Amino acid sequence: MDKNEINPINRDFLKGVSDVLARARKNAKTAVNLSMVYAYFEIGRMIVEEEQHGANRAAYGTQLLKELSAYLTKNFGKGFSVGNLKNIRQFYKVYSEDQIGETVFSQFENLPAVSTGRKFYLSWSHYLKLMRIDNIEERHFYEIESVKNDWSLSELKRQYNSSLYERLALSTDKDKIYRLAMEGQTVEASKDAVKDPYVLEFLGLPELPSYSETELERRIIDHLQQFLLELGTGFAFVGRQERFTFDEEHFMVDLVFYNRLLRCFVLFDLKIGELKHQDIGQMQMYVHYYDRKVKLPDENPTIGIILCRDKNNAVVEMTLPENNSQIFASKYETVLPSKEALQKLLQEQITDEDE
Repeated sequence: MDKNEINPINRDFLKGVSDVLARARKNAKTAVNLSMVYAYFEIGRMIVEEEQHGANRAAYGTQLLKELSAYLTKNFGKGFSVGNLKNIRQFYKVYSEDQIGETVFSQFENLPAVSTGRKFYLSWSHYLKLMRIDNIEERHFYEIESVKNDWSLSELKRQYNSSLYERLALSTDKDKIYRLAMEGQTVEASKDAVKDPYVLEFLGLPELPSYSETELERRIIDHLQQFLLELGTGFAFVGRQERFTFDEEHFMVDLVFYNRLLRCFVLFDLKIGELKHQDIGQMQMYVHYYDRKVKLPDENPTIGIILCRDKNNAVVEMTLPENNSQIFASKYETVLPSKEALQKLLQEQITDEDE
């Protein structure tokens, strides 16, 4: 090579430098957002304490917010309307009494704490949404999941609107509902990785008068990122229409995932109609094949989930063995479920357990 010839620039080097800058910008933005959240909490405290000094608290509070809004707007510009100051005051009121065990977020131990010992981890926009959730346990849950999964504000709203808390709570017992509030969704056993129902409103299927299993699969692949978020923590996509052969017959598994927390394959079979016992038998065969031919000796048993439009729970229970921990049948919804209806079901479940 000519000594004057310049080697082409290594693309990995360029990507590495770019990643460093991207992380720095993200961290800087996060630091600014967090600083404002802490500042708003302190401002909220000051407003509440100042209001308590007024003889006629309601009238004094109204006048206080008007004058403070005008003063801050003059000195700092937009963002300090009376409405926003009311939000800041409410933020302090909600979170001055709302404590989350700090062990949950020990990775953020270097963050400062406010006077109550509380730490904040999300943007102001996240907390504007969270503080409007009246149920303390539910509010804790969505904050924890937002931090653990790095949810954007739009994803937080989507998960809340899909009633994730209620759906997970309905699949567990009363004692574990409190654990949801303190730790978020934990995945320790195969059933922890399964939801019933799955909410797939992002596929846009309600607009279609009818659709095939192939169309359902294609929509999921087209919206794979959202589907992974709906599946929950630890899932990684492996492939679609994964083919295997034995006794000269060919079989196809619709969707294959791997869960890093459970260290096992998770197979999905898609059904657009009501679940039949033959469907369960087919999934059992898929699971057995993966357990015997695909999984490594140190990996855990394969999980099979049949995603169907409707199911008869009695048929499922009668078809599966009593101590089943590998095959699950879950319904999917193509529209957001009624949050009120799920909350009512959850309350009825808690009442039944108390009795």
